[in-house]
Amino acid sequence: MSKSQAIIYQRYKNMSEALIKALTRRGYEAYFCENSKEAKEKVMSLIPENATVSWGGTLTLEDMGVLDAVRKGNYKVIDRDTATTPDERTKILKASLTANVYLSSVNAISEDGIMVNIDGLGNRISAIAFGADSVILVVGMNKVCRNAEDAKLRARTYAAPNNGLRLNLTNLPCVKTGFCADCIAPECMCSQIVEMRTCRIPGRIKVVLVGEDLGL
Repeated sequence: MSKSQAIIYQRYKNMSEALIKALTRRGYEAYFCENSKEAKEKVMSLIPENATVSWGGTLTLEDMGVLDAVRKGNYKVIDRDTATTPDERTKILKASLTANVYLSSVNAISEDGIMVNIDGLGNRISAIAFGADSVILVVGMNKVCRNAEDAKLRARTYAAPNNGLRLNLTNLPCVKTGFCADCIAPECMCSQIVEMRTCRIPGRIKVVLVGEDLGL
């Protein structure tokens, strides 16, 4: 680890103490892991064997190797990437709403524990907010913002253009220019914006904070 990386990591670790307290007050089960390797082990420990597992679009979990580990594990996997037609993909996305365990990240989180997610179709936020029995959210500390308004701003002006590029949505204004145009395009990444303030069912949503820059 370089000197600059060590400084950033220490700041992330310091921030995590207050953030975990904030998330706990809001009804979430929260953890801090020093790095991706530790976070992967933590996530896998939270998934019961034989559980039905699915996930939303997430580079965080893909880059960490969690998705590959789930595919190879003793689980019933609902994998959106196995779809060969749009209709089949839609059926898989709907099936994922009732998974035992749903894996995802968030687009941004405030210092006081408010998480913000944007969605095009709404499948990811539906599974997180209500559908799945248990939800595990893995969040790089680079996604921490000062407050809820800043978290929304990050989701709209940073995460959305980057995810548009990831999905090759070349007609979107934010993909063409790199800047949010507050568009209402058919493929808009920001069709739904959900602010998660509390977890009504204690422990249903688990948040794994990671002391690294992860995801978009």
